[in-house]
Amino acid sequence: MITIRRSAERGHADHGWLDSYHTFSFANYYDPAHNGFHALRVLNDDRVAAGRGFGAHAHRDMEILSYVLSGKLAHKDSMGNTEMLGPNEIQRMSAGTGVIHSEFNGSDTEPTHFLQVWIEPETTGNPPSYEQYKFEPEEKQNRWKMLASNKPQPGAVFIRSDAHVYLTELSGNREISRDIDGNRAAWVHVVHGEIMLNGTILQSGDAAAVSDEQKLQIRAAEGGAEVLVFDLA
Repeated sequence: MITIRRSAERGHADHGWLDSYHTFSFANYYDPAHNGFHALRVLNDDRVAAGRGFGAHAHRDMEILSYVLSGKLAHKDSMGNTEMLGPNEIQRMSAGTGVIHSEFNGSDTEPTHFLQVWIEPETTGNPPSYEQYKFEPEEKQNRWKMLASNKPQPGAVFIRSDAHVYLTELSGNREISRDIDGNRAAWVHVVHGEIMLNGTILQSGDAAAVSDEQKLQIRAAEGGAEVLVFDLA
């Protein structure tokens, strides 16, 4: 079964310095029909104005992933990490027993566009931790690139949740597939472009909840596409 979540149906908040779309309930946006999917709790599509950002704030017991689409994201946290994140990098912060961090546009002249993902951990009360990994663009081109997993994997960040996160950037009219094991489910999010997912057209910002399917079949339109897939218990 495939249930479509269209981009235009998402929650939206425009704060001037921040233009954010919420796939699931978040902050002042609440939709009881979209409070997450399995362990996937938040998927925010954020555009941050030059020189602006999120001041210091706290998190607890959540696996937080950030993926920059364009621009730079400056990160600072109470664990002592001060980092800059750019395209083709994945950042993971396990909030655990508690962490304070800030996120700012790393440029005073250009906007930053990034996705932030929250995944619920299998256990709570773990010590907070941080990880960041940069990969080559070729690693995601017309193939699956693993971004995060609950099992240590070369080139992927580790998350404390029974979930795996994959990314692919498809050239025009290229096709790729992915099996779904056993009773697992998948959330498919179109980062940009247009795809055909198991016979259904999805465009930038669209997503699909996939249950009781054995395979994902994804074909990019002529202009190409970038797609995130969350494999969830």
